[in-house]
Amino acid sequence: MAGFDHHHAATEESHDEQAAARRARYGLILFAIYCLLYGGFMGLNAFAPNLMEITPLWGINLAILYGFGLIGAALVLALVYAWLCRE
Repeated sequence: MAGFDHHHAATEESHDEQAAARRARYGLILFAIYCLLYGGFMGLNAFAPNLMEITPLWGINLAILYGFGLIGAALVLALVYAWLCRE
């Protein structure tokens, strides 16, 4: 039958140890940045919960704004990682 031969579909990428180490380093740095942002969110919730109730913009409290900010930051950091790791 056609298509059931078990050959490689495409050529395999060459494994570059130096590039893999560089990508891992970028990932860890960006992850550390996100951890600091998330740690700030958790710290505010744990030690200053009243601060999270203020409504700085459009009547939305700081907890919601910070939460959406974390989601946006994750997206931006993922795009930065993709840009840094492009060939």
